[in-house]
Amino acid sequence: MDSGLISDMFFAAPELWYAVLAAFVFLIGMLFAAYVRLLKLRRKNYFIRRDCDRYAETLYAGKDGYFAFIYPDDRVNDVAEAGEHCSRRLAVLLNLPSGTATSFAEVLKSFYKDDADKILKYTALLREDGVSFEDRFDLKSGRKLILNGVRINGADGSLYSDVIWFRDISIFARRIDILQNEKQTAEKKEEELKRLLDNLPCPVWMRSPSLEIITANRKYYEYAGANGEIGGENISDLAEQARDANKPRHKHIYLNKDGERRCFEVTETPFLYAGDLEKIATVGLMTDISNLDNLRRNLKQNQNAHLEILAALGTAIAVFDADCRLAFYNQAFVRLWQLDENWLEEHPVYGMFLDYLRERRLLPEVPDYPHFRGEEQKVFSTLTAPAEDLLHLPDGRSLRRIRAPHLKGGLIFAFEDITDRLTAKREYNSLASVQREILNNIEEAVLIFASNGRLQFYNQAYVNLWDADEIMLQKEPSFAEILETQRKFFNRVSNWEELKKDIINHLFSSATEAFSLNRGDGAVVTCFSSLLSNESIMVLMHKTSPIIFDKIAKNI
Repeated sequence: MDSGLISDMFFAAPELWYAVLAAFVFLIGMLFAAYVRLLKLRRKNYFIRRDCDRYAETLYAGKDGYFAFIYPDDRVNDVAEAGEHCSRRLAVLLNLPSGTATSFAEVLKSFYKDDADKILKYTALLREDGVSFEDRFDLKSGRKLILNGVRINGADGSLYSDVIWFRDISIFARRIDILQNEKQTAEKKEEELKRLLDNLPCPVWMRSPSLEIITANRKYYEYAGANGEIGGENISDLAEQARDANKPRHKHIYLNKDGERRCFEVTETPFLYAGDLEKIATVGLMTDISNLDNLRRNLKQNQNAHLEILAALGTAIAVFDADCRLAFYNQAFVRLWQLDENWLEEHPVYGMFLDYLRERRLLPEVPDYPHFRGEEQKVFSTLTAPAEDLLHLPDGRSLRRIRAPHLKGGLIFAFEDITDRLTAKREYNSLASVQREILNNIEEAVLIFASNGRLQFYNQAYVNLWDADEIMLQKEPSFAEILETQRKFFNRVSNWEELKKDIINHLFSSATEAFSLNRGDGAVVTCFSSLLSNESIMVLMHKTSPIIFDKIAKNI
């Protein structure tokens, strides 16, 4: 077009051209705004698709699978039919060959028939009336599932879908079964312990850290008073002492049971409550010790009676208790050791008693007194049976000491002065020794028989005369046994038993006289017996001239 024409047209109608330009600019602006809105819608749709993908992937990544019944939108004229959707997780969980395209009917084939019918009923109630459900089912594969049916509605109340969630609880079910078995075992043990405690013959109870009774056995309530406590405040105080000291505490109480006054020992033992170091509770036990209490009373009475007897004895008696402290002594003990009774009333220990005696030179002289003292004190823990020994004192006295364990621990000491007895025994032994020497040095053979007929003494002359076996003589044989050893000297005797009988009758007759025996070796032995003052019989024999009684001669 000619530019001049265009110029003429513009100047001929300028308003028209301004209007056309404005319309063109407006159109361009509308197109630009539309393009901007399109870009925003594309961006919004991108984020919506991304969120949808994110939510979908989030559902796919969950441990639970689901099956959804999706409904068309009623707010718009949505002609789409209701659909079904199986999640990837559910397809994997049930090992479905068709994957996410699996129908609900195919899903139900993974369950046993009864469970499948039950799920169908739950599903019908959910889809028809929106009734939610949750129940546990077992798959044919052995897995255990929890099915949870819910209806999903929009914020405006529109129906979106009905979803059944499938959760695999196989691991948890096994754990639950194990815990259930453990629970049953624990309940059984608890019941057994309860029966055990209820059948104990004595009350048993447990207190909380605040000392309140929290559990007790049946026997406890038989003894408990109106306030639910045994023994009232006394036992509560005992529990408090045990808790505060964290050590068992004991107490004896007396209760009337079936009209009889009986003695009981109550023990409260502390322990950590629920393993908390800051909380200490106690367990109580009450034992009937009435019989023991009666025995203790009788024992005390008997001990008192025995002590009275010991106090009156002439033998020196002292009792040192389990702590080695003097608990009892009689007057004979005081006189024997020349003791100060005021000092004795301070109940000195045994070591102090030994030191006291040593200072006054009333103990045997020993080269190492500390060792002697230690050995003496050691006896308190080692002596299990009565033991006897002799103490020879520097003042010339000899004491017979007996030590014996005491019933309540410690030792009982008995001291007896046997100096005169030992002196008399030494004199007797000396005299006997002299007599023995005299008999051993005479030429006649001597045999002395005790009142029981056994050989008590023989001298060397007898051994030489009859060639006797000294080992046999030391066994204290009878005279008949000794005659048997002499038989070899009468080998020409025709009737040995009769001869032996005649010899015994002559020697042990009350009217015996001397007689002679002709031995086979040609020796003639004269025999004579005499009754001694202690009823012993002494037989004397020596070689002599042949004087033979007629009764015996016929056998020689």
